[in-house]
Amino acid sequence: MKELLAQGWDTFKLNGCGKLKIIDSHRAVEQVVDRIATIRDNLGNSVDFGLDFHGRVSVPMAKVLLRELEPYHPLFVEEPVLAEQAEQYAVLSRQTSIVLAAGERMYSRFDFKPVLQAGGLGIIQPDLSHAGGITECLKIASMAEAYDVALAPHCPLGPIALAACLAVDFVSHNAVLQEQSMGIHYNQGAELLDYVINKDDFAMVNGHIKPLRKPGLGIEVDEKAVIAASKIACDWKNPIWRHGDGSIAEW
Repeated sequence: MKELLAQGWDTFKLNGCGKLKIIDSHRAVEQVVDRIATIRDNLGNSVDFGLDFHGRVSVPMAKVLLRELEPYHPLFVEEPVLAEQAEQYAVLSRQTSIVLAAGERMYSRFDFKPVLQAGGLGIIQPDLSHAGGITECLKIASMAEAYDVALAPHCPLGPIALAACLAVDFVSHNAVLQEQSMGIHYNQGAELLDYVINKDDFAMVNGHIKPLRKPGLGIEVDEKAVIAASKIACDWKNPIWRHGDGSIAEW
């Protein structure tokens, strides 16, 4: 955060916690809180940050964590519980002042419709690569705007996905943040802009990006770099997490 702050970035997102048991100890809660307290102790209010629970937290533990994290003023908490527990968003929001965000596991406006009607979310995060692309996500964004809910498209992906998200952001009045994966820990051996010829068009100035100037999505793909990377691409499989007793955990 200190390195990026010096480059003009002031808003971040990080994993809020690792895997937790359905009912976990206060020691486990303290470990989460201590990590977040360290940010405020070192950087004060010079940064904003969202915390991603990533569906790793059960409903009972989400209530505890949200209460304990309130003094550190996170910008939002993402996926406080899994989308399968979406009815709990409204319940949890009534118990905390922290803005709740979710949506990467909702795949059409029909998935978002009951969640918006029930209330509870302050930010929705559809992923254009999963939720029907630009057209469907424009409809989702407009639905959210009618409920006074902000838009922050989910995009820890490549440059084409990012360019598509930006196209939606630039015409959505309720767009507030755009996730992207420059310099993220899992970009080993390649960076997001390695596959882009017009890198300067993606320049970040004080944490902001201007509308892309080229036709279409505004991105010129370095096809040679893509072909070269495809020859050494790994066979990606989601990691499998397990609790201490061997049962499956969310990752």
